[in-house]
Amino acid sequence: MAADPPPATGTLHSWDLSTGVDGPGTRFVAFLAGCPLRCLYCHNPDTRSMRHGRPCTAEEIVREAAKYTGFIHAAGGGATISGGEPLLQPALTGELLHRFKHDLGLHTALDTSGFLGARATDALLADTDLVLLDVKSWDRALYRRVTGQRLAPTLDFARRLADLGTEVWIRFVLVPHLTDPAANVEGVAEFAASLGNVTRVDVLPFHKLGAPKWRALGLDFTLADTPVPTPEQTAEARSVFAAHGLYAV
Repeated sequence: MAADPPPATGTLHSWDLSTGVDGPGTRFVAFLAGCPLRCLYCHNPDTRSMRHGRPCTAEEIVREAAKYTGFIHAAGGGATISGGEPLLQPALTGELLHRFKHDLGLHTALDTSGFLGARATDALLADTDLVLLDVKSWDRALYRRVTGQRLAPTLDFARRLADLGTEVWIRFVLVPHLTDPAANVEGVAEFAASLGNVTRVDVLPFHKLGAPKWRALGLDFTLADTPVPTPEQTAEARSVFAAHGLYAV
């Protein structure tokens, strides 16, 4: 008889309970450490590096989540794997999603940029009820400027999710003088509408709450002088997605 595979191990930055921003209902959110993107507006730059996390096993994280399952079920929530970029640690992410879904009976969500979507196995995605997909720009050159990486892997992953019929919420951060050009917003909206599996779009206004973390890490927060979008600007961006038949909040 074949031996059971060893338990998945990895690096955890932190965990939290959240409501409304990491999927439906109240959720247990595991933030894994490490990310290949270098987003100019990142509000958790401390999750970029593995060295800012701690070694852990899937069992440890599941055991922690199990303490809250009664409350989570009552609140119509679930569990979300976030980061950093969880697909930088696909073995740990896959085991967590599987155990959250099958051992704890929780709705599961994966919060990802999609840049490492090729690392997500079919089994991992079969255990994922919802993908929170960050599409940071439609303009390719602007995407590289914002993230330091290419857009194409994210689009490929989005199309794969559409083929699988996996529910997707698109996330788009609205940054004045950066991601807000009309053609850029329109491009993201048109692409999202073409997929057929996007049930929600979160237009997230740029904020500077992470600026102290940048300073503490000795990093240059280049958007320090960038204004936050006005409510009117945010509403206008949401209206672009709504015009394509998408539910935008």
